Amino acid sequence: MILINNEMPVLGMGTFRLEGDVAYNSVKMALELGYRHIDTAQIYGNEAEVGQAIADSGVKRSELFITTKVWNSNLNPHSFQKSVRESLKKLQTDYLDLLLIHWPAPENNEPMKVYLTELAKAKNEKLAKHIGVSNFTIALMEEALKTLPASQIFTNQVEVHPYLTNEKLRAYCEAQNIHTTGYMPFAVGKVLKDKTIVDIANNKGCTPAEVVIAWSLSNGLSTIPSSTKRSNLLTNLAGQSLKLSSEELNAINKLDRKERQANPDFSPQWDI
Repeated sequence: MILINNEMPVLGMGTFRLEGDVAYNSVKMALELGYRHIDTAQIYGNEAEVGQAIADSGVKRSELFITTKVWNSNLNPHSFQKSVRESLKKLQTDYLDLLLIHWPAPENNEPMKVYLTELAKAKNEKLAKHIGVSNFTIALMEEALKTLPASQIFTNQVEVHPYLTNEKLRAYCEAQNIHTTGYMPFAVGKVLKDKTIVDIANNKGCTPAEVVIAWSLSNGLSTIPSSTKRSNLLTNLAGQSLKLSSEELNAINKLDRKERQANPDFSPQWDI
């Protein structure tokens, strides 16, 4: 298993849009198949199911890397720590491996310094081993670095897939020695139907999903695809072993069309 900073598995199980029994069964199945990195968020409404699946899996806590994210309504001194402790209770754990600011969009327009200070406090109080951000642009990263040193920001989790390669932001983070985690690697399934990716998969004798996972990892990213099917979970794992040629990687890089899937009305002004 490939690890980031000797801790975070590069391939994780994402749980966005998974609810109730579906969330529970998917996470439990992923753990049975060997996944050890589980990503959730307060707003997903599935932390309790994720926590129960982890508890029922029998996997030692020390072998897991669990991430959750603080929602916009909790980015204030009154709610922040309380919300994190509630997440811990639902997840049935004493600590998080990674705690992220989900969006730079506090509901009451709190200054970034306020909620990043709360984020650092959560780490200082050992509620989280590592902290980071999500959906931060270059400008927002620059602002964040005025409050937190780059060494404290474990990752910036952003949308990355062949139709949105986000190279400018990734390059900025790399220059700051901040890891990039890519979410929605399949662009909600769209890139799995792309002719270039399908042709590469056919030539390799594998699935398009394996090609996309291999492309993500070859670019130095970690990624957190979501799936409810055993076959797809296994295919995603297999993508870690697939090697793509420089020509194949370049062909996929050229698919970038700045096509964003996650773009709520409170999104920041994205980098081009």
